[in-house]
Amino acid sequence: MIERRGARCRGTLWHSNYQINEYTGVMITLTFKPKAITKQLIAPLPERVQEVLTMRYGLGKVTTPATLEAIGKQYGITRERVRQIENYGIATIRKSDVFAAQDAVFTELAEHIDSHGAIVPEEEFLAKVAKDTATRNHVHFLLVVGHLFEKHKEDDEFKHRWHVNKEVADAVHSALRTMYANISDDDLIPESEMISAFLKEVEHLNECYKNEEVVKRWLALSKKIGKNPLGEWGRAHSPNVRAKGMRDYAYLVIKRHGSPMHFREVAQAITELFKRKAHEATCHNELIKDARFVLVGRGLYALKEWGYSNGVVKDVIVDIIKQNGPMTREDIIDAVRKERYVKDNTILVNLQDNDIFIKNRDGLYSVREDM
Repeated sequence: MIERRGARCRGTLWHSNYQINEYTGVMITLTFKPKAITKQLIAPLPERVQEVLTMRYGLGKVTTPATLEAIGKQYGITRERVRQIENYGIATIRKSDVFAAQDAVFTELAEHIDSHGAIVPEEEFLAKVAKDTATRNHVHFLLVVGHLFEKHKEDDEFKHRWHVNKEVADAVHSALRTMYANISDDDLIPESEMISAFLKEVEHLNECYKNEEVVKRWLALSKKIGKNPLGEWGRAHSPNVRAKGMRDYAYLVIKRHGSPMHFREVAQAITELFKRKAHEATCHNELIKDARFVLVGRGLYALKEWGYSNGVVKDVIVDIIKQNGPMTREDIIDAVRKERYVKDNTILVNLQDNDIFIKNRDGLYSVREDM
C-alpha cells in the first residue's frame, strides 16, 4: 500500500508518466472501470450496509444520492443510525483485502488530481472523468473511501474540493483569500493579470503546478471570486461579474470599450457579445435610469467612474469654475470637452448666461456668488 503523503509533482510520489498539461475540454481516460471496482469493494459487506452505501452514493439504478433522512424512513431507523451504518461500511472497506488490492486504482486517481493542480473542484473533476452521472457517482465513492484523498466540504468561501497535497491546498486557500481581500467590488481584472497576480501568491510552490489552466482551476474553487462573460475577474457578488440584466451588460460593454459609446452601439455590442437581443430603445431607457452612466453627448454615454459628472452643459461649466476658480474661455472649453462631447459653440452659448456667469476685465469667467 502506498504511504499517504502529499503529492510532489511527477517523479516523487507518483511513479508514472503523468505530468501537468492543459486539460480544458479534455476528458480524463481511466484505465479501470469505476463501477466494477466499487462492486468489488462493497461485495464483502453485510447486505444492509451494501444497500445503505448504494443509496447514499447513488451507486445503483437510482443515481440520485439519498439523504440520511430518506434512507432512515425506508428502514424505520434514525438518521444517526444510517450515518453509523455508512461510516461502518467505509471503515470496513478500508480494512479489507479487496481494498488493499486496489492500490493501483487509487494511485491513478491521485495522479489525475495531481496533474490537475493537486486540489480540484469536485464537480469539475467528476465531469472530466465521465459524462454520465452513474459513473461519476462511482468515482466519487472511490474518492470517499480512498486513502490518498482529502475532501474539503463546501463553505462560505469555497466549493466542494479534493486534494492530494496539503501544502498546495493550504497555499491555494490562502492565495484565494488574499486575492479576494485585494480587490474591491468595482474591480474588473483581465484574466492574464489575475493569473499573474495569483502566481505571485503561490511562487513558493513547485514549478510543475504553475500552469495557466491549473491556476484557472484553482480560481474556480472560490465562491467569492468569479469571472464575468467577458472573461474578466472580480468579486463574485458584484454586478460587474454576476451580470443579470441590460444595465449590467451595458456597463461591461462600455467599460470594455474604454470610451463613451452611443446607446445604439451599446445595444449592438450586447447582442454580439452576450448573445442576448438588446433593443435600442430599451437599452437607452436603462442607461438613463442607472447612476453608473452619464450622458455626455447626443445619445453618447460614459461611465461615471471615469470622472464624468451628471447635468447639462451649463451645470458642468458651473462645477468646473467652482473647482478651479476664474478661468479663460479657452480653458473652460478644454475642461468641458473632457466632460461632454459637445461643440465649442454650445459651450460659448451657455457662457453668455449673465444670470449665472460673470466675465471680468481680464476675460476670466466666474460664477455669481448666489449660485
